[in-house]
Amino acid sequence: MNEKLPTRPLTFLDRDHSILAFNERVLDWARRTEVPLLERLRYLSIVSSNLDEFFEVRMAPQLAAFKSNERSGAQTAAGYVALSDKLHALVAQQYAIYNDEVLPLLQKRGVRIVSHGERDPAQRRWVKAFFQREVQPLLMPVGLDPAHPFPQVANKSLNFIVRLKGRDAFGRENEVAIVKVPRILPRFVRLPGGRGSKKSVFVSISSVIRSHLADLFPGRQVTEFSQFRVTRHSDLAVDEEEVKNLRTALRVGLQHRHYGEALRLEVSAGCSEFLSGFLLEQFALPPQALFRVPGPVNLVRLNQLIDQVDEASLRFERHTPGWPVQLVPGQSFFERLSQGDVLIHQPYESFDAVLDFLREAVDDPDVLAIKQTIYRTGNKAEMIELLREAVRRGKEVTAVVELKARFDEEANINYAERLESVGAQVVYGVVGLKTHAKMLLVTRREGGVLRRYAHVSTGNYNPGTARLYTDLSMLTADRALTADLEQVFLHLASQNRLPRLKKALIAPFHLHKAMLERLARAAQAARAGKDARVILKMNALTDEPLARALAHASQQGVSIDLIVRGACILPAQVPGLTDRVRVRSVIGRLLEHSRVFYFRIDGDDELWLSSADWMNRNMLRRVELAWPVNDPALRQRVLDECLSAYLHDGKDAWLLQPDGTYRPAAAHRTVAATQWSAQAALMARYGHRPQGDV
Repeated sequence: MNEKLPTRPLTFLDRDHSILAFNERVLDWARRTEVPLLERLRYLSIVSSNLDEFFEVRMAPQLAAFKSNERSGAQTAAGYVALSDKLHALVAQQYAIYNDEVLPLLQKRGVRIVSHGERDPAQRRWVKAFFQREVQPLLMPVGLDPAHPFPQVANKSLNFIVRLKGRDAFGRENEVAIVKVPRILPRFVRLPGGRGSKKSVFVSISSVIRSHLADLFPGRQVTEFSQFRVTRHSDLAVDEEEVKNLRTALRVGLQHRHYGEALRLEVSAGCSEFLSGFLLEQFALPPQALFRVPGPVNLVRLNQLIDQVDEASLRFERHTPGWPVQLVPGQSFFERLSQGDVLIHQPYESFDAVLDFLREAVDDPDVLAIKQTIYRTGNKAEMIELLREAVRRGKEVTAVVELKARFDEEANINYAERLESVGAQVVYGVVGLKTHAKMLLVTRREGGVLRRYAHVSTGNYNPGTARLYTDLSMLTADRALTADLEQVFLHLASQNRLPRLKKALIAPFHLHKAMLERLARAAQAARAGKDARVILKMNALTDEPLARALAHASQQGVSIDLIVRGACILPAQVPGLTDRVRVRSVIGRLLEHSRVFYFRIDGDDELWLSSADWMNRNMLRRVELAWPVNDPALRQRVLDECLSAYLHDGKDAWLLQPDGTYRPAAAHRTVAATQWSAQAALMARYGHRPQGDV
């Protein structure tokens, strides 16, 4: 059979617009009437956090192209304008939901945020006393003049700009002042309620300061004011080839991160043209970078309010992860793994089992060495303390700490220093590559020989996110796979050439090529009239060679289902180009994070789990791990729970259209509310299973 050729070239979808489309899908959860009100508020906060990161990481090249009015790489001035228009529309939707839907409903349920004009006399007295006692002593208004230039404004900090009438103490008419709001101040303060009151009444810190601005400028009249917030470029750039000590260089870089290039300016909706223009000039920003918002300039801080409301009916029903079905509480992990691999599906099953595995390794006198990669471990860092204890007990501990884990750099530097302080061997991986693979390797002496045990995962060693992210991890004593992991750790520490591995695939050496080869084989089989099926689950698909290979395989007759939570550059079901490609995104209560790659080619099938998304950076600029699931029962479980279940989700799934838009899998939202949810089904299946219930 001749190879089928497309009649026109394939045009990929824009990655940045795809990221914003993902946030639109997240925002849909804030609209859902069946979602508890505080959770709807939380989804608004999540979107704000996502947009903050989008500006911090993605917008600098676009703004550079706009300012120069020239192409900058793939970016153009017109592209910046189109992206800004999309962002403005998304933010407008966000605040409309906040003001018109969620706040009125919360007020009916007794949760209110009261402005100065809404406060009764008693509340005003309390707020004034609070301002004078807790807030005013921390504020330092700066009147601008040649001796007091515009101050440094930190990334994402809350500030006020004030226009004044009258003269200062020296008879001058400097009319603009800046008031920084310290980060230490709470963003929402609960007002004291009457005895037995079930209402929760709050004031925002911006409202408290706004209503008492005049107190900061005695003898002068405040004529205009606005809260404002600037978002800056925050991607750290360190030339690893030039620095002698990466940890020291990153510490220096972190000191400057808060003052990178300004990319977005948020002001109150009523901010005057004079004040907004003044700020745009100070930050060297175009009008498109100005966002006028009818509410708090930082909805991320809504989490502080959510945490203060003690009303279970306004939250999701608590989900308690069950103990992993393959494990018996109290049984030795080493004993259990001698019988076969163990799969843990988080957060439906508890991450505590992984901590217990490491804890047993630390306590076991026969364990000689522990090696672990550290990318994100969370604030509590229980794993770091366990590794420190292992060193104290005389075990050889090697930690591969990724110092360049975005926005976790400072925490990881501190963890590295804490590990080194007790004698652990700490390495930082390979120059120029982030170590994103999730691996834990334990070496134990058994009957005079050394035996290895391992934990590998699609997600981070973070107990906090392990309650919110869906991930797959595996405990194994497989000799070939654990030997591969030993070689990977040796490679990361010594930077010697990585030998041929028996089971694992490692980026940037093998993984990209291996995935391309499998897609090519599938295309060849389909072209010959044989069975070919590909199902992939990941967080993002933005690597063009892999997207092109998927399109080619589709054109040859391969049936392809992609479950891509976030950005996807491959359009689905474009006639003649991607007819057999179906793309769905599942946005639910939990963050989809697992990566699963399934290939069935002419009767033979493979199932891989991985730490890597199909992105260029993951495939070529990171150390990533993929490993096969060979046990038939575990393979079927992954197929059922991570692929088939999501392909049948009619509640939380969205379907990618040929033009790059997404539509709900259920045609009508009222129908979607009654449809089957993969996440809900898995929570029901595994939840509330105590450790003693076997």
